[in-house]
Amino acid sequence: MRSPVRRGLLGTLAVVLALVWAFPVYWMANSAMLPTAKLEAFTPTFVPFGGSFDNFAAALADGDFYSALGMSVAITAIAVFFCLLFAFLAAVAISRFRFRGRKSFIVAVLLVQMLPAEGLFIAQYKMIATAGLLNSVVGVSIIYIAAVVPFTIWMLRGFVAGVPADLEEAAMVDGLSRTQAFLRITFPLLAPGLVASGVYAFLQAWNEFTVALVLLPAESAQTLPLWLRGFVQASATRATDWGQVMAASTLVALPVIIFFLIVQGRLTSGLVSGAVKG
Repeated sequence: MRSPVRRGLLGTLAVVLALVWAFPVYWMANSAMLPTAKLEAFTPTFVPFGGSFDNFAAALADGDFYSALGMSVAITAIAVFFCLLFAFLAAVAISRFRFRGRKSFIVAVLLVQMLPAEGLFIAQYKMIATAGLLNSVVGVSIIYIAAVVPFTIWMLRGFVAGVPADLEEAAMVDGLSRTQAFLRITFPLLAPGLVASGVYAFLQAWNEFTVALVLLPAESAQTLPLWLRGFVQASATRATDWGQVMAASTLVALPVIIFFLIVQGRLTSGLVSGAVKG
């Protein structure tokens, strides 16, 4: 009798925690449908009966939204692609081969993670400014790639180490070359790990604010988090319209939700596989 009761209590606790976690997201979407008068009322409105999409229309009417969206998409795509490429090659090298300096490289990757990001802002700014890459997609992408690659290497290293090398050797006995054995046998097994690592890189690049604030000082070159800041800050002539702020926040979060819905199957299997061996 204890086991069903315990499972029921744990299930109830899990549902409660899920609701607590999801409530801020729901409140953001709910507030985006309400006018400012209802948002500022003393009694909260939990269900947007009679709500409208006027706040979304106002956010989309801002001409800077589409340029910021294009900037974020370009930076995120470049960062995710090159992060996965460099991290995958490095993870394969340190997991499959023994070479001089291998342990030193692994330790260096770990030490890089210990450096606070704020301590690198001045050096990063001077480096990008000297190269003439301020207010550019390339400049921000380089910094994002350098920041995300070390941890991504550690993630992929566990996945690569979890695939037995005997599979490749068996394929080579059947007549495949080492490259063909890796691409046909090992690489498909690493797809969940690549998805899990890609999600991490995607979130870091899409939601990053401070580095973009330093490297993109021009108002014409903004990512979505920087664009969203303009809605939050109240000007001297008008107060903050929280309905539009919530609508803008929902628009910024929507691509992340869509991305998670697309890769959630692979992401779950990837997280479980990476926890088994590494």
